[in-house]
Amino acid sequence: MVLPSLLKNCLQLSCILRTPKAGFRSTTSGGLIIQSVSNDVYQNLAVEDWIHDHMDLENQQVLFLWRNSPAVVIGRHQNPWQECNLRLMRQKNIKLARRRSGGGTVYHDLGNINLTFFTTRKKYERMANLKLVVKALKALRPQLEVHVTDRYDILLDKQYKISGTAAKLGRAAAYHHCTLLCNADKFVLSSVLKSPYKGIKSNATPSVSASVKNLFEEDPSLTSEMLLDAIAEEYAMQHQIDHRITLINPADETVLPGISNKTKELQTWEWLYGKTPKFSVSTCFNMVYKDSVLDVEVDMDVKHGRIDACNIDLPEQWLPPALCSELMKNLTGSKFCPNETTMLMTALLRVCPQDDELHSRWNLLCENLTMLM
Repeated sequence: MVLPSLLKNCLQLSCILRTPKAGFRSTTSGGLIIQSVSNDVYQNLAVEDWIHDHMDLENQQVLFLWRNSPAVVIGRHQNPWQECNLRLMRQKNIKLARRRSGGGTVYHDLGNINLTFFTTRKKYERMANLKLVVKALKALRPQLEVHVTDRYDILLDKQYKISGTAAKLGRAAAYHHCTLLCNADKFVLSSVLKSPYKGIKSNATPSVSASVKNLFEEDPSLTSEMLLDAIAEEYAMQHQIDHRITLINPADETVLPGISNKTKELQTWEWLYGKTPKFSVSTCFNMVYKDSVLDVEVDMDVKHGRIDACNIDLPEQWLPPALCSELMKNLTGSKFCPNETTMLMTALLRVCPQDDELHSRWNLLCENLTMLM
């Protein structure tokens, strides 16, 4: 099957999909297969929310196909500081996103296909969806050794994870989404999914690590388009619908009324970090200053992404006690965030005497505190 061009689909969407309220209407009863033209993780997650909230899934099941530029996507109840290397992500301009669904953390890039199956809650069946994906893979390449596990993962050669899974079960609607590793950058994947932060204690949902492998390593003749088409064809066959994939622009308010607000909400600090379950940081780090090694103990409680309580134990007289006390007071209530901590400490330093050694010590402390974040 050849994917229709974007221009052609824009014309089709205006005729086929737009309705005054719901936004979607299929020419075929029973199901619809759509693919995002965007690689923005926030836009694509917003489409999931929109379909879940607005579509009549009682009469129409939906398969949503999408790919993202580099991003780390955490589950709704996870702690990003425990799950990934936020410092490295900032350096590499890799986005952080928090899903509405549960489950573990995954790395996305253009070598990763994402599939979302929408149904009513009564018809929700993630095992059937994963078996559909396996059947499509086997139809495309019969020699592939792929199977679904009891943990709802898809394994290649009985040991390598090529697909993880998560779901959201609403009152009436539900969706199950999964990844498919095609040609993802495994070096970046392993680097960003390794947390460097020490001393964190939390009840947040932890991810379970696994050995991974790209499908293209097993069969370099495969392409993402071939896999998308094969999955769409198998989905269409099982649901007895037209297997045409319809392209959709997640920024189009005429097709998806209210989508912009959903996208913006997913990018807010309050959603990305503020939704993190309460956690504590209790750690000790060493600072090297003028050939001396100083031990610093830090204890913080973090709630809704903000420092709820703070104690910093420095060597006696290394900094003026009043200044340390003012620092802890100002940190309490602030975001657990390197940028905010740096701005706060810079502001405090401005009211201090112009003492070069004091400034050097203060900047060193600031540098080490922000490394915790």
